[in-house]
Amino acid sequence: MSVASAKRLGKRIIGYPETSVPYVSSTDYLGQYAKNPVLGIKAYIISIFPILTWITRYNVGWLTGDLIAGLTVGMVVVPQGMSYAVLASLPPEYGLYSSFVGVLIYCFFATSKDVSIGPVAVMSLTVAQVIKHVDARSPGEWDGPQIATLLALITGFTVLGIGLLRIGWLVEFIPAPAVSGFMTGSAISIAAGQVPGLMGISGFDTRAATYLVIINTLKGLPRTTLDAAWGITGLVGLYLIRIACIQLGKKYPRRARLFFFLSVLRNAFVIIVLTLAAWLYCRHRKNKAGKFPIKILLTVPAGLKHISRPKIDPKLLKAMAPELPVATIILLLEHIAISKSFGRLNGYKINPNQELIAIGVTNTIGSCFGAYPATGSFSRSALKSKSGVRTPLAGVITAVVVIVALYGLTDAFFWIPSAALSAIIIHAVADLVASPSQVYSYWRVSPLEFFIWLAAVLVTIFSSIENGIYTSIASSLLLLLIRIAHPRGTFLGKVTIRGDLTDAKGTREVFLPLSKDGVTNQDIKVVPPSPGVLIYRFEESYLYPNASIVNSALVDHVKENMKRGRDMTNVKLSDRPWNDPGPGRGGAEADQRNNEKRPVLHAIVLDFSTVSHIDTTAVQALIDARTEIEKWADHHVEFHFATILSPWIRRALVAGGFGLGISSSKIPQEIAAVIPNREDPTELRHFELNDDLESVDIKKRRSGQDSDIAGYAPLLSTDTPFFHVDLAGAVNAAESGVGRVI
Repeated sequence: MSVASAKRLGKRIIGYPETSVPYVSSTDYLGQYAKNPVLGIKAYIISIFPILTWITRYNVGWLTGDLIAGLTVGMVVVPQGMSYAVLASLPPEYGLYSSFVGVLIYCFFATSKDVSIGPVAVMSLTVAQVIKHVDARSPGEWDGPQIATLLALITGFTVLGIGLLRIGWLVEFIPAPAVSGFMTGSAISIAAGQVPGLMGISGFDTRAATYLVIINTLKGLPRTTLDAAWGITGLVGLYLIRIACIQLGKKYPRRARLFFFLSVLRNAFVIIVLTLAAWLYCRHRKNKAGKFPIKILLTVPAGLKHISRPKIDPKLLKAMAPELPVATIILLLEHIAISKSFGRLNGYKINPNQELIAIGVTNTIGSCFGAYPATGSFSRSALKSKSGVRTPLAGVITAVVVIVALYGLTDAFFWIPSAALSAIIIHAVADLVASPSQVYSYWRVSPLEFFIWLAAVLVTIFSSIENGIYTSIASSLLLLLIRIAHPRGTFLGKVTIRGDLTDAKGTREVFLPLSKDGVTNQDIKVVPPSPGVLIYRFEESYLYPNASIVNSALVDHVKENMKRGRDMTNVKLSDRPWNDPGPGRGGAEADQRNNEKRPVLHAIVLDFSTVSHIDTTAVQALIDARTEIEKWADHHVEFHFATILSPWIRRALVAGGFGLGISSSKIPQEIAAVIPNREDPTELRHFELNDDLESVDIKKRRSGQDSDIAGYAPLLSTDTPFFHVDLAGAVNAAESGVGRVI
């Protein structure tokens, strides 16, 4: 068998059409990505280290802004880092380890100048939950720091892999209300869990469900201890300083920046005052058991004492496995949300994949320093932004402040009251609770997303952060699938509009839904298209989840409004299909009289202006719809397609047998001026002198593109007369052929 014969046999086996119209091929698709791999690799490596793109332009002006911002954030991150470490059920020094590594490593990989990496409240609470989970399964086998360090390594390496593989777009499936919901619920949970520490109340599990913690706290109020004197004083002091500085800044605008920095220092100021008060009160009141009247931090080891290679214990990894997904989600989700927010606020664009690489490298390296998982902090990032940061290098300044605190101030940390740290945590997480105006905006924009937000908050409060985030993600994905599977689709009519009553020539036709859509004026009369023509607009990509919905909409509308081609008067019940309901109450003759009043279906116009993708199932559903419609009409029905957005949609429709054939339209195919061949000066005379011949590349007109008018060619291929550039052209073509038989 010759090669040609084998080729013909193969085409017959796969059903290759005898005649084919030109369409986009897989080679064309792959050609888009067939670029010089060396250039791609070079660009990829440079993208991993964004610092290389700006460090050569670093100057004294940038240094000034970075120095101020770095020092400012450093004075905040030291007390916050220790507070969050205590929240994570870890010794306070581990918060400083995470703070140091986070701000230092991130600046080399960052695409955001504003984000500050380090311990955060939600991640710290998640670490505490992981430690609690592991300890419940294997009591006493591993200590908290070992669990937290391994968690940082695994989650960091996972996020790093996601960034390197450039699949950070997966984060986009989690919408803003879902993120806000679990953040609000988490903030309430954290604040509720810190109130017992603020008041010195003990005797119950502060890591339990939030509602239980609130109930037990109220029951334990009679057991309030002397710690409350430090805790309540610290919390009230933080808010008084903040409110006073805001009001003074408004009253004296010229000194607003001074009051801003005074407000920034409130954490450090309150910690210093309360620590001094604790030292003065407790230094001579140590009892025989070695305890002080209030809870204080006690010894905080100086320096980086836990630098070592992370120990990967398979048994520990197995024990924490159920908690890894939620920890990873929080790690990347909180960071991406914060970095995008500050990018929009300050007029630059972040690279989500590179941000994931940055956060992944930070936590992977941090595990070697004994750090627990760190991510972007909203409060410190806002502070960094307002302080006038110029580049990510401000993180190095912050790292210097943290390392100085680690090596030089740990003796003073001994006397820090635990209640003061609880006050700092409550004060910090209060800003994570969504404001009433923000929540109301969710309701106004999308009530369904408001309920997703509410569900995330309630599940977090009455169950756990883990279940809250899973609920918000699952409900968001479910809503997305429902929207794809049940798209809106409308049958359209025509309205003639004009600029004003005096402008008789300035009229045009627009196409609006025949049914009231709640957008256009309900008093406007929408005229249906010519009898026998239907116009249907998709409002979603045409894919397998919604293919049957669109099929049913078309077929049901035709059967309800268009004439049945076959006279069923004399057809016996035994000869009717099993799914034919048979004659109505008035009998077959009455049904036929009503049928005769309906228009004969000639053409269906499908508006594809919002269809960005189509798949095999959808094409088959469209074929089935055409078959069923033509069976009902008992004759050929034309299918016109308007505004096809992609050559791949065109290819799919052609493969399904659409677009081809002879149209009954009386309207000649639309043509437009083509770019002349520069090599042939005679072609230039067909164009006006003011035509822009340099706007695009000059290309030769292909043979077969010539029209009856020199210098013009059809907008679309003449092989597909049922494909049209716009909806008006498609409707005009369909209406002009009504009554004609081809």
